[in-house]
Amino acid sequence: MSVVTIILLALLFCVTPAFVIWLCRKFPILNKLGPIMILYAIGMVVGNVGIAPEQMKLLQDILPNIMVPLAIPMMLYCCHFSTRHLNLQLKLVLSGFLSVIVAVAVGYWLFGCKLDEGAQIGGIITGMYTGGTLNAAALQQIFKIKSETYVLLNSYDIIISFSYFVFLFGCGIRLFRWLYGQSAKSGIPNDQVEVKQQNQNPYSALLTRAGAVQLAKILGITVVIAAISAGVALLMPEGWFMVVFILVLTTLGVACSFNKSVRSLNMSYDLGMYLIYIFSMVIASMADFSSLDLQSGINQFAYMAVAVFLSLLLHAFMCRFMRVDADSMVISSVAFINSPPFVPMMAAAMRNREVVVTGLAAGIVGYALGNHLGVLMAHILMSL
Repeated sequence: MSVVTIILLALLFCVTPAFVIWLCRKFPILNKLGPIMILYAIGMVVGNVGIAPEQMKLLQDILPNIMVPLAIPMMLYCCHFSTRHLNLQLKLVLSGFLSVIVAVAVGYWLFGCKLDEGAQIGGIITGMYTGGTLNAAALQQIFKIKSETYVLLNSYDIIISFSYFVFLFGCGIRLFRWLYGQSAKSGIPNDQVEVKQQNQNPYSALLTRAGAVQLAKILGITVVIAAISAGVALLMPEGWFMVVFILVLTTLGVACSFNKSVRSLNMSYDLGMYLIYIFSMVIASMADFSSLDLQSGINQFAYMAVAVFLSLLLHAFMCRFMRVDADSMVISSVAFINSPPFVPMMAAAMRNREVVVTGLAAGIVGYALGNHLGVLMAHILMSL
């Protein structure tokens, strides 16, 4: 019975995005929201209605770890790259890191100083919001904060990150583009993208013989890249697997984009985006609001909220000053605050495939330096 339940749940996660895509094409108002926003809402409901079977936890652990490694190279095959990315990356990393440092310091001054382990929490969220959960776990081991404090930290991060995404998906992307005086840099005007998304089904070609052949090629190349990346990452010291895995995965995906035969696989981006749709629903289903205790942890919650939203504001201001485009600013913020696996999801929501590599590169730097920055920040806060 448990095997049948797992299969049915897997089908639910895998088929629901197709239904949502159909709804978005049929109803313009839903198309304005976009599939990811709708799937996030569905996932939140599935995870909190209280009727989900225990087997769903297994899928929540497995599916994200499959979807993202396959989606990243798929969404890179059709991208075009130039030397301008190097200068852009330097600006994004400097702005992103400095924004988080200042935001954490302000949050500590307002709320963190009232907590018993405020400086250590500041170090952990610095690593978390420049790298990811991987860095937060490593810093928790370094600082040895109370287990209940760390559990609350992760619980609060869920609701804050969800609010962060709601803002970006709901109005943030359009707001920043308007403030920066820019539109999507996908090479297609926004209004044409909307028409294309609404009137054409990019997945209908899969039903043809040529589409099936292309699907097999895309999956074959991607599985090989993922296997090579995992093999190289396994050779690295403990704690470096995810950093090396995503780095090699991204590098090989970019390398393949220079091959004409791979770049001609024009369905690769849409296939990768569909995997991100699945990822979005699964991730949202992991949010358990019953575990949140805002009354007893209001200072810790506020501390983390300031770190996220103030860093976004500061990052936006500095990027505008350095003449970085709006989409690169948003995608790098997502890479720092939520880690590289969320980059393809945001690129899909932005309908701009060109920023995928920009976000992944920024996030990888965050992975690599997040622990060092977290330790440094904690010591600075302790000295205040």
